[in-house]
Amino acid sequence: MKSLIQSVVIAAALTAPVAVFAQSNAPVTRAQVKAELVQFEQAGGLRSFSNDPYYPADAQVAQARVNAQNGQDEAIGGVHAGSSASGAPVRPDATKSLYFGN
Repeated sequence: MKSLIQSVVIAAALTAPVAVFAQSNAPVTRAQVKAELVQFEQAGGLRSFSNDPYYPADAQVAQARVNAQNGQDEAIGGVHAGSSASGAPVRPDATKSLYFGN
């Protein structure tokens, strides 16, 4: 009986995160898509892509603006607010030997 309770608790603990990350499968309407495109355009996301060498960066910045307006925060991808390094202090490249990495 004790092993049954333990297995139920473990199964519940393993399946709980799946329900948290579930997405809605409701279809998106045309009106919703048009509203999102208008909002993206107003944030500066739709420009002449053929002449803009900074297109991917500009589109990501515009998407970050739209997410900020909607109160959303992305967990994957997007524009990050900072940087990080771990392990040891970052040294300038001039302090590394000529054969660094070989």
